[in-house]
Amino acid sequence: MVGIGRENQNKRAKKKKAWIYASISIGVLLLGLFSLFSYQAIGAINTLDSLDKPKDTIPIGQYKEDESMKPVKWEGTERVNILLMGGDNRGLKENDRARSDSILLATFDPVTKKAHLLSILRDTYVRIEGHGEERVNSALALGGPNLAMKTIGDLLGLDIQYYVYTDFEGFKSLIDGLGGIDFYVEKDMTYTDKADGNRYDIHLKKGQQKLDGDKALQYVRFRHDAMSDFTRTERQRNLLSALADKLKSGWNLMRMKKILESVAPYIKTNLDISDILKLATLSVESHIAGSTQVPSMDLIEGKSVRGASVLSVNNNEKLRANVQEVLLKDTKGSVNSGGSNDRK
Repeated sequence: MVGIGRENQNKRAKKKKAWIYASISIGVLLLGLFSLFSYQAIGAINTLDSLDKPKDTIPIGQYKEDESMKPVKWEGTERVNILLMGGDNRGLKENDRARSDSILLATFDPVTKKAHLLSILRDTYVRIEGHGEERVNSALALGGPNLAMKTIGDLLGLDIQYYVYTDFEGFKSLIDGLGGIDFYVEKDMTYTDKADGNRYDIHLKKGQQKLDGDKALQYVRFRHDAMSDFTRTERQRNLLSALADKLKSGWNLMRMKKILESVAPYIKTNLDISDILKLATLSVESHIAGSTQVPSMDLIEGKSVRGASVLSVNNNEKLRANVQEVLLKDTKGSVNSGGSNDRK
């Protein structure tokens, strides 16, 4: 009996030690995860805090603040609109100002948790305050981000609160920071350009594949097909939708410090850290309810201005009404009468 009692005591002691080791291991793991999360969070916040600082290396000009064009403040409960501008800085000389090569508007409704992506055709001929009528992509070079936001806001009938500008290298760095993106390329795409020593040539094959930063840039830049800029803007929206989904993944959230550090040198924005944190929460809670091109094909017509081809809007009021209709729809085709609209 004594032997059996000692054996039971030994078993209980071994179990107790096992639980102690397991508890210590779990504690160390949790501490490690907490430390990693804290490191990522603090590093990400420090990087976010630097995004709105002046960057002389980004050639979108330094402009005196014009209070009449200062964007309205987002209070957090109404629709928020963010102008995304991709610039082509190739060939710019000192003091030159880049135009916005790609223009998209990301719009979020915090009530319905629906997000939409709108592509603005860069050759759309619009009124730019203080400069007469020009292509919409000229607004950035003529008066900076505030003028670009006001010009596109007037065109669409929306209040645009924020902008984010990046160039080719910033876009590539973001994709590479995410480890590439799995995407279906719908056709072969080939284009060569000797202007940059063939640095930005396009060579893509049709099919499902992982696009690194260079390949993703090739995909969103390609426009040498029948519909030119029309199909290019559709490709840009599709890739950005896939990009948004990947950014939400838990693994990429844990790597956010590294991702942000890789793109920060190439980004200029008026978002401050409190805005970014509010928008980050909203974007995680939201889903992309739709994407479209504006103006739509039935609202534009080609014309020549000073020997250059532009796209003229034939009905501005109808364009603004169409934008409001788009923002109420979702990808399933349902319509929600709630939510918050902007200017009428």
